[in-house]
Amino acid sequence: MNIRTKRLLLRPLKLSDAPDIQRLAGDRDVASTTRNIEHPYEDGMAENWIKSCQEKIDAGDLVNFAVAHQADGSFLGVIGLHLDEDKRSGELGYWIGKPFWNQGYATEAVEAVIKHSFNKLELDRVYAAHFTRNPSSGRVMQKAGMLHEGFLKGHTEKCGKLEDLELYGVTPEQFENRGSTSSP
Repeated sequence: MNIRTKRLLLRPLKLSDAPDIQRLAGDRDVASTTRNIEHPYEDGMAENWIKSCQEKIDAGDLVNFAVAHQADGSFLGVIGLHLDEDKRSGELGYWIGKPFWNQGYATEAVEAVIKHSFNKLELDRVYAAHFTRNPSSGRVMQKAGMLHEGFLKGHTEKCGKLEDLELYGVTPEQFENRGSTSSP
């Protein structure tokens, strides 16, 4: 299934995306901002990751998309939703290659996947987390309609260091009312 936005095409990952994934995810700055991308990102890792994603998709545990520019098909990054066991909520994760940072692509992709999560998958909640030291990811979540829900001190280890996480989430009602100025 494809999702189209104003500028993006969110489409299934293909093995042919592996060189772009290795090049973009392998950038130290990209890898350092995510919980699950290793650095260095070595040969074969992208292919293995794509295959493991397909197994999770086939099992109904993952919805995953390559983020591509709609105009020319160029690969920008990845966005996915790991569904909880009950299939009623899911954890959103994403990364965009450094050459494409600060252009609104992440926000556009996140908003589209949240909308898809509620309208097509009929989820009750979407949630995500980012390293406290990466406030840009928090701004993406906020712009896409997610609400700050909390903070976890020293929750995740990355490169031998404990990282603090900021937690965000959104329900269908909150997402629908994200532009509203009235308070609850």
